[in-house]
Amino acid sequence: MEPQPDAQGQGQQDKPAIKVTGAQPPLEFTGLKLSKPANTSAGIKGITTAFTHATRYMAAGQAVKTMFRLNQKGGIDCPGCAWPDPDDERSKLGEYCENGIKAIAEEAQKKTIGRAFFQQHSVAEMRQWSDFELGKKGRLAEPMVLQAGGTHYEPVSWEAAFQMIGQELRTLDTPDRAIFYTSGRTSNEAAFLYQLFVREYGTNNLPDCSNMCHESSGQGLAQTVGIGKGSVTLPDFYEAEVVIVMGQNPGTNHPRMLSALERCKENGGQIITVNPLPEAGLRQFKNPQRPGKMLTGGTKLTDLFLQVKINGDIALLKALMLQLWYEEQKAPGTVFDWDFIQEYTQGYEAFIAGLKQHDFEDLVQASGVPRAAIKAAAEMLRRKKKIIICWAMGLTQHENGVDNIREVVNLLLLKGSIGKPGAGTCPVRGHSNVQGDRTMGIWEAPKPAFLDQLKSVFGFEPPRRHGFAVVDAIKAMHQEQASVFFAMGGNFLSASPDTEYTAEALQKCSLTVQVSTKLNRSHLIHGKRALILPCLGRTDIDRQESGPQFVSVENSMGVVHSSEGVLEPPSDTLMSEPAIVAGVARATLGERSKVNWAQMAGNYDHIREAIAKVVPGFEDYNERVREPGGFYLPNGARNRQFNTPSGKALFSVTAVPQKSVDEDEYIMMTVRSHDQFNTTVYGLNDRYRGIYNERRVVMMNQEDIAQAGLKSGQVVDLIGQYKGQVRTARKFIVVPYDIPRRCIATYFPEANVLVPIDAYAKGSKTPESKWVAVRIRVHE
Repeated sequence: MEPQPDAQGQGQQDKPAIKVTGAQPPLEFTGLKLSKPANTSAGIKGITTAFTHATRYMAAGQAVKTMFRLNQKGGIDCPGCAWPDPDDERSKLGEYCENGIKAIAEEAQKKTIGRAFFQQHSVAEMRQWSDFELGKKGRLAEPMVLQAGGTHYEPVSWEAAFQMIGQELRTLDTPDRAIFYTSGRTSNEAAFLYQLFVREYGTNNLPDCSNMCHESSGQGLAQTVGIGKGSVTLPDFYEAEVVIVMGQNPGTNHPRMLSALERCKENGGQIITVNPLPEAGLRQFKNPQRPGKMLTGGTKLTDLFLQVKINGDIALLKALMLQLWYEEQKAPGTVFDWDFIQEYTQGYEAFIAGLKQHDFEDLVQASGVPRAAIKAAAEMLRRKKKIIICWAMGLTQHENGVDNIREVVNLLLLKGSIGKPGAGTCPVRGHSNVQGDRTMGIWEAPKPAFLDQLKSVFGFEPPRRHGFAVVDAIKAMHQEQASVFFAMGGNFLSASPDTEYTAEALQKCSLTVQVSTKLNRSHLIHGKRALILPCLGRTDIDRQESGPQFVSVENSMGVVHSSEGVLEPPSDTLMSEPAIVAGVARATLGERSKVNWAQMAGNYDHIREAIAKVVPGFEDYNERVREPGGFYLPNGARNRQFNTPSGKALFSVTAVPQKSVDEDEYIMMTVRSHDQFNTTVYGLNDRYRGIYNERRVVMMNQEDIAQAGLKSGQVVDLIGQYKGQVRTARKFIVVPYDIPRRCIATYFPEANVLVPIDAYAKGSKTPESKWVAVRIRVHE
């Protein structure tokens, strides 16, 4: 169901983009302060920062109560990331990190906003606020509607909101004109109910946040080892001989991962870090759960830092494997795991023939990493067999993102480092249940077996035609092939590429609906009519007809466990996500539905009973999820059972990317600050990088600054040209930083306006947010 190519095709390339007022964060500066980048992470500063956020935005008693239930067995699953909790004992000092507390403080704010707030502030006024200001206004307290032509959101009853949605959906000439987006915060129960409603309604238009982050991981892993998930468990990190961290900044994005890396080091393991930016979290770690470690300086994590050029990863991996192949020729049988290769893999001959076509020095040049460092990495790997490679957006958000993952798998296959303790693949998910949502069926391209089970259990014929992923959904709305947009959580506008284009697309809809806990920019860039439906958060007690409920989630390593709120909801008019889905389903489908929506929403055990019948691995779901710590889902790659056509893991032949930029262009990648989770801005300080009180910055190599005739602190515009279209991000401050030549880094969402809608990974359509060619011009 591809949208027509004129979304940004030849017919529209000469048309100037229409700037949507308020689609981008405001351009005003907030007062940049710089310091030397940090060499250590966490420690006392992390503790004090966490408590400052908690006490500033939460009631003191609620903050303490929440902290000691966060990530505990039977407690609240932190919405801040998807890093797994220990299977055994958990820290009594608090099983959380600094950014986890920031996430909780953002959700469980003591302030609420309802009709009085929206009566006072127009949409036009709120568009001028920063993302930081929007998020800190308070918890949404009641459903609101913005009528066509209106200037202010107004209160609306839940029943009226449901009827408005149902009527709009029923009047569409085809269900495929509706888009149903899902954020990774959504629980298993809500996600399953959501996809059930959408498919009974009649479409597979279920784009989700994984389309924008780890879709390349899922595709690359499924093609090579037969499952789109990682193969390792948390205890594997404790046994690993070498952990390679690629394109990932754990200290900010998954801070509790540092504890696992610390334990790996204490058990004799080594860590190789591959990234264009040196990050404090992978240098020295002061574990807040271990006061003695903090007082003695903490633990050095990275043994070898490979500062790769942006998108130089395939060249680096090929250079490593070529060097290992040379060593294997010198001492046959001592470097490669031939027993594993012969019994469990296919395609080695074609792979090695392709590898040998490359010149080592050419690969070194393409990677940007000195040859001595690459040889040092190869020596660290030469006699090791327990190797874990973990990665995040630095590998996936490229045109060759899927190939990046397939190349990672190639290295692990050579070493026999899949399907045994201490070894395997580890895509680290950023959102707390994005992996679980996909398991529950949130996918625009569902497998026939899943749809067959839905039909068998519920008695309706699910649609078979694939729906729109994020990029195609945006194009469909822009071309007016879709007219209703429904978001189950998230901040779609700010998370998506090509901000102005996405804003235009949303504004062409007849109705946009946002299920949210707090205000964000997607509420302000809307369709002709817009609804805000406030929902319970992870921290809130969820009371339904049968009594208090819990939900469940799946972490990055395939563990399904419960999450139960402990705080009284901030408003009596909030509804849970399952209850909202059920209300919309009843109003839309009426008597023709074959699902008892009221029963499902009244007791989540009924949802889990249905999941157990539809989704493999969830047998006896209600019993197993109540076990402390939950349970592991089946994972073939973990047991060397590869669900590929041949039943074996597949080597891949990939090409070194040949993309280049003109002499006056730079390669830009977008990154998070330390005070940020996806599009949620907790604060204005990127403490580890030494950048304070400002987000409109561009990090540049000092030699590039001098060569361009620029200076630190100068205000510039970033200009991208792609397929005849020019995109401009105005007013960024030059900041000298340790980054490879001709590479620059900026924060998102501020720089998302530069990411073209048509620039995405082959095979996954993940936006190419880590490789954008831009020119830098002095701002006038």
